[in-house]
This record gives sequence, C-alpha cells and structure tokens, in this order.
Amino acid sequence: VQLQASGGGLVQPGGSLRLSCAGSGFSLEDSAIGWFRQAPGKGREWVSCISSSDDRTYYADSVKGRFTISRDNAKNTVYLQMNDLKPGDTAVFSCGASLMYNGSLYCPSISDPYDYWGQGTQVTVSS
Repeated sequence: VQLQASGGGLVQPGGSLRLSCAGSGFSLEDSAIGWFRQAPGKGREWVSCISSSDDRTYYADSVKGRFTISRDNAKNTVYLQMNDLKPGDTAVFSCGASLMYNGSLYCPSISDPYDYWGQGTQVTVSS
C-alpha cells in the first residue's frame, strides 16, 4: 500500500501547479483523501479533502476559490489544482488516505484519521 505525491515545483506568484496523489495496492475510491501542507517552522496545516462517497470537496479558507481537489478513479489518483498561487502557499504538500471514512460524505481536516501518507512534494512560490 503506497501513496505517491508529485507535481510540486517552483512557480511565480499568480501561477498554477497541479499536484497528484497516486495510490497503489489499494483503491483511493474507498478512502477519503486529504491534502496537507507544512511550511518551514510551522505545523502541518490541512488544505483540502474529498470524501469517499459522492466526492464532496472541502477546503481551508486560505485556499478556497483558488484550489480544486478532484478524483480520477480510472487512474487511482487524486489531484489538487492550485491556481493564483501566493508566496504564503510555499510548503511541503502531502496527501493522506483515510480508510475509516470509506462510504462517508465527509472527510477529516485533522491528521489522525489518515492511515496512509505519501511523501511530500515541495511547492515554492517566489518571483
């Protein structure tokens, strides 16, 4: 069972990136998937998540209207499209899968319920 996060990089303010969270060994469709980020010297911050049932999406206020989370079940991948990036978005982004939220319309905005984590991918927003 593995999650692989990718897609980070260096982008100028106002730019866009799309992060991917690919699953292997299990179906992401059976899990709530969350994205978290951690900036230097700060704690882990919840960014967004998508529920297992009905693909309901939830966002932190700081990214609402700029980020979009989505699933491609055929590719067993969850994406985080990030637009209008700001220097404050600079962080290591990680994805997690929560099996206990299988079948739920909700997804957790804290770390503990997530069973599996992908390695982080660095996002740097700078001119």
